[in-house]
Amino acid sequence: MWERRKAGKCERGLWELREALCSRISELEALLRTETESDQGPTPAEAQTLAVQAFKELEEARKALRHDHPRRLPSAHLAVAQAHFDVAHSLMLRLSPLDKVSAMMPGFVAYIREHLPVSDERRVQVEQIALSVRSGSAFDDAQREVLVDAMGVARQAHLREGLRVRSFARIVYGLAAVLTVIAALVGVFGAVSPETVPICFKPAGIGIVCPTASDSSEQSKSPGADIDELYATVASPWDYPVVEFIGLVAAAVAAAASLRRIRGTSTPYNIPVALALLKLPTGALTAVLGLLLMRGEFVPGLQSLDSSAQIIAWAVIFGYAQQLFTRFVDNQAQTVLNSVGGPNATPNKQTRDPQIPAT
Repeated sequence: MWERRKAGKCERGLWELREALCSRISELEALLRTETESDQGPTPAEAQTLAVQAFKELEEARKALRHDHPRRLPSAHLAVAQAHFDVAHSLMLRLSPLDKVSAMMPGFVAYIREHLPVSDERRVQVEQIALSVRSGSAFDDAQREVLVDAMGVARQAHLREGLRVRSFARIVYGLAAVLTVIAALVGVFGAVSPETVPICFKPAGIGIVCPTASDSSEQSKSPGADIDELYATVASPWDYPVVEFIGLVAAAVAAAASLRRIRGTSTPYNIPVALALLKLPTGALTAVLGLLLMRGEFVPGLQSLDSSAQIIAWAVIFGYAQQLFTRFVDNQAQTVLNSVGGPNATPNKQTRDPQIPAT
C-alpha cells in the first residue's frame, strides 16, 4: 500500500490512465492464469513458454508504472507500460482457444479500423476474416496469426500517434518558453533604456504621447525640435512593461476564446494548455511590435495616436491579434489530436464494407 501511495505522489501523467492500465494488467494476468492453470491436463511446452513470457511482460508493465526512473519524460511510463501490456495480450491471443478469439473479433476489427488506413492489406484481410466468421465459416490458426499480426501493427501505429502528440506538445512548450524569455528581455531592455526605441508618437498640435506619459509643452509642439531628444525626455521605463502586460492580458482573453474550438484529449499530453501558454508571450510581443510599426508609419493614417489611452487601446488590439498567427498552430494541434484513433480519426482511417474474395 505504501509503495502505491509513493508512486501516486510522483505521478506525472494522468492518474486515471495509470489506474486504468493497472486494472487491465490485473485482468489480463487473471485471464492468463485461467488459461495456464485449467484442469484440462498439462500445458504444452510451447504454450508454457508463451505464458511465462506474457507474465514477464506484465511484470515489466507494472515496473514501468512504478516510476523508478526520475529522468524519464513526463507520461512516458504510460506508453512503455502500454507497450509491454500489448505484447502480453498478443501472447494471450496465441494461447486462447479459437472460439474465444473469434468471440472477440468485433473489438479487434474496431481497434484495427481506428489505427490502420483503409489501404492497409492487413486491415483488409482482418475485415474479410471477420465477415467470413460472421457468415458461419470456421476460424482457424492461420486466420488467428493474421489477426494477431494486424493487432500488433495497429498497436504500434497507436503508439506512434501518441508519440507524435507528445512531440508536438514539447515543441509548443519549448516555443512558448523561448518567446517568454524574449518578451522578458524586451521588457527589461525597455525599462532599462526607454529612450533607445521609445513607443511614443508626436501628433500635430498635441506634443509627445507615450503609453504612460505625455508632454504638451510648446517645445514638444514645435515642428523644428529634435524629435529623438523629445522622445528620450518623455519616454518612461514603464512603457514597455505596461504595453507587454496589456498585450498579455488581451492574449489570455483570446486564448480562452479559442479553446472553444479545441476538443479535449484522452492522451496524457495537455495540448490545450500548451497552446494557451504559447499565446501569452506572443500577445505581449505583438503588442510591442504593432505599436512600433505604427510609429514607423507602416500603417497609413494610424501613425499619430494622440493620447495614452489610444496607445493602450491599440496594444489591446495587437495583443489579441496574435490569434492571426497562432491559429495555424491551433489548426495543426487539432490535426495532431485527430490523428489519434477514435471517433474523430482522420479520413484515411474511415471504415468501408469488406468483401469476401471469390473462391
